[in-house]
Amino acid sequence: MDYETIPAQDFGHALRAISINLLCRDVVAEAAFLTAVFGMTAHRVSRDFAILLHAGQPLQLHSDAAYASHPLPALLPEAGLRGAGIEIRLHEADPDAAARSAEAAGGILLQAPTDKPAHGLREAVILSPSGYAFVPSRRI
Repeated sequence: MDYETIPAQDFGHALRAISINLLCRDVVAEAAFLTAVFGMTAHRVSRDFAILLHAGQPLQLHSDAAYASHPLPALLPEAGLRGAGIEIRLHEADPDAAARSAEAAGGILLQAPTDKPAHGLREAVILSPSGYAFVPSRRI
């Protein structure tokens, strides 16, 4: 799929099972963070929208303005971080590399890379500039 040219309707029809769409005050900054820290590839980055890929799976970013007619923005805080209560797990993403680059890219390292033997994973917890918790993890 050519994410740069696919019509919106065709993209919508191609989505399967579950997808993630994050509302952001600054789509461009969030996309830059996700590419710098987690190595995602970004497509169609604009003030209002971006498609990012991690391990071939799409993640969408939309600006608050792009959701003006949707009921969700009424629930968002005027200021501060968003995303409390959700963690977005990025399997096969290097937690050590992500932790090293998180702060310089505008993120907050909530939990340093840690081995979790019960799950068989090494993971970190990193807040994006919008306040979403991303958990890069690798098998140990």
